[in-house]
Amino acid sequence: MSRGAKLNKLNMSTLIPNHRIEAIQAALRDEKLDGWLFFDHHRRDPIAYRVLQLTPGSMVTRRWFYFIPANGEPRGLVHKIEAQTLAPLPGQHSLYAGWKELMDGLQRILNGAHRVAMQYSPNCQVPYVAMADAGTIESVRALGVNVVTAANLIQIFESRWNAEQLEMHLEAGRRVDRIRAEAFARVSAAVRAKTRITEWEMQQFILARFSEAGLFTDHGPDVAINANASNPHYDPQQDACSEIRSGDLVLIDMWAKLQQSEAVYYDITWTGYCGENPPSDIQNIFGIVRDARDKAIQTVVDAAARKRVLSGYEVDDAARNHIRQAGYGEYFFHRTGHSIGEEVHGTGANMDNLETHDERRIIPWTCFSIEPGIYLPKFGIRSEVNVFADDSSARVTGEIQNDILRL
Repeated sequence: MSRGAKLNKLNMSTLIPNHRIEAIQAALRDEKLDGWLFFDHHRRDPIAYRVLQLTPGSMVTRRWFYFIPANGEPRGLVHKIEAQTLAPLPGQHSLYAGWKELMDGLQRILNGAHRVAMQYSPNCQVPYVAMADAGTIESVRALGVNVVTAANLIQIFESRWNAEQLEMHLEAGRRVDRIRAEAFARVSAAVRAKTRITEWEMQQFILARFSEAGLFTDHGPDVAINANASNPHYDPQQDACSEIRSGDLVLIDMWAKLQQSEAVYYDITWTGYCGENPPSDIQNIFGIVRDARDKAIQTVVDAAARKRVLSGYEVDDAARNHIRQAGYGEYFFHRTGHSIGEEVHGTGANMDNLETHDERRIIPWTCFSIEPGIYLPKFGIRSEVNVFADDSSARVTGEIQNDILRL
């Protein structure tokens, strides 16, 4: 599914700097680029530090540049009062003080380069990687250098998992799936017993179970009923939530990872109906969303098996076209999926041809969500799974909801 297969199994999180440089240079040659120019000021670009495996000093108050050519020795440029900023990185580092020296130094370290990657996204199509400001891009281009996006490179060094991370994801999935089943069972028991229970109380129940199970989440989860479920980022509050009653549709979106270093997230959404027989409109919408999800999954599985290069926008198209053909296109107003990593929204390819036209290819050893939804005035339904692609296949990593739950 991707060029650069020789890098697929490298554990990027454990490479020492020289090996890291060699891996970056191999990727640059694969992308037919002259180099990768890193830049930061006041720690504005966390991607640069993560990719370079660089821990900055206590002060980064002046601009620095670090250029890794496709071949040859890297070159750095730092301010004289922060001369040690790039000290852990290999290569020759030049010093500057005034702005003229800065521009002269930048020209020197870029000497001979014509096509260079930076943390830049044309038209900000991939906001996650758009870290370099417009003025800096203009300065580099003024030196006769063609600046292109580093989005595909960032995927290689940011988004790919190692075997241990995959296992942590699968274990997180097992724990989250158990808690999800417990949560819906708790809703069912309360509704049947006519015991008062609210969205917020269910959110707190899930958070408590996460903690007991050794799971971490940065926010959420989302527990929403009926029209609240039509807000994909609904967040119940103790004093602003709804009671869950018989006849309600319940959506639970939950994401968590193990409380371990380098752990990665597992992120799912399921829906249930408080009663034995969901109304036909709810069943119909659930079926459309489920089938759209499955078409997107099959698109990825087929491409992986055939080793066909597949871009994120194509996966979005597979799900969105099905919903459009069913007549509900205007009610599916977010991307089909997002990259998943140590952050729940990672920096890899998104399954998106709505909010952006994401042309980044899906590369081996990455994971992403597939989560189409239809959000009507009275209720919303979303079905979310995680898909992991390896060297020759792709698969859903957890349980899959095929029918709406009867609660």
